[in-house]
Amino acid sequence: MNLKQLSEILDLSQTTVSRALNGYPEVSEDTRLRVQAAADKHGYRPNSRAKGLATGKSMVIGHVIPSSSQHEMVNPIFGDFVAGAAKKYAECGYDMMFTNAEDTSIEQAYRNLFQRGAVDGVVLQGPKVNEPRIEVLNRMAVPFIVHGRSTGVNVPYDWIDVNNKSSFMRATRFLIDLGHRRIALINGLEDMDFAQRRRDGFLEAMRQAELPPDPKLMRSAEMTEVYGHHETRDMLQLDNPPTAILTSSMISAIGVRRALEEIGLEMGRDVSVIAHDDDLSYLKNGQDVPIFTATRSSVRQAGELAAEMLIDRIKSPNDPIKTRLLEAELVVGRSTGPVPNRF
Repeated sequence: MNLKQLSEILDLSQTTVSRALNGYPEVSEDTRLRVQAAADKHGYRPNSRAKGLATGKSMVIGHVIPSSSQHEMVNPIFGDFVAGAAKKYAECGYDMMFTNAEDTSIEQAYRNLFQRGAVDGVVLQGPKVNEPRIEVLNRMAVPFIVHGRSTGVNVPYDWIDVNNKSSFMRATRFLIDLGHRRIALINGLEDMDFAQRRRDGFLEAMRQAELPPDPKLMRSAEMTEVYGHHETRDMLQLDNPPTAILTSSMISAIGVRRALEEIGLEMGRDVSVIAHDDDLSYLKNGQDVPIFTATRSSVRQAGELAAEMLIDRIKSPNDPIKTRLLEAELVVGRSTGPVPNRF
């Protein structure tokens, strides 16, 4: 089904049908509804390039991947976020474009995208503390949204984020209430804003409980399974090992479990573990009963919401700044229990 065929079915000009589908105000509401109903019935979807020519928009959303973060393309968290965003893009008639830029030329990469009309807006993922990309895009006065926030950046910008500090405060308090005092934190890279907020939540809960954190039990690196395994193995060899471990990723938590099993310890009985669960579509936290006690927040849903907010910004560039803070749910699974009697 193409535009000409749909126009013949409706007995309307191709121009009228195109304008009706693209929301032009000079088309009556009755005509717009009739055209949309016929398009839905016959499975017609406007070509994004043709729609762009009609509206003066590219109908494309850009994702710029810095060269230092190319590994993000195979990160399942990145993949689920993009999958959620892509669903919303498709519903609204937008396509998606990925491009790579050297870290030293990020600003030029963004300028090139917008100056040549390649994109109508961009999504910024993985903001660091004092993230320079936010100020670049803000200075350019182009539509963008940030998945996360950046401590130290004071310019206004649209963002969506999970309440990382609050969720890790709650998880740490949960472990403290179970009697744990030797609590380890296996965090992400702490130049990333989310990781710093999670660290702050952990430290605040320890402070409120008057428990001095042990620097030997606080680790920070890229959140891989191997990292979780190595750090756990190292900490279990300490004279006073942790009785509980709080980790920033389900992927790292799998490494934690492997390290425990290798020396004959049972997760939940001998050492309690809490993970952050992004509710990944292909890395589920068990079935009926969760494997890990976890702070859960769907990154796919965040992708959908971010895409919706960005499209709203493209349509209404002068609207007030919009932000959305999602709360993580604490899901109790089989990986936590009271502090072992030997302690």
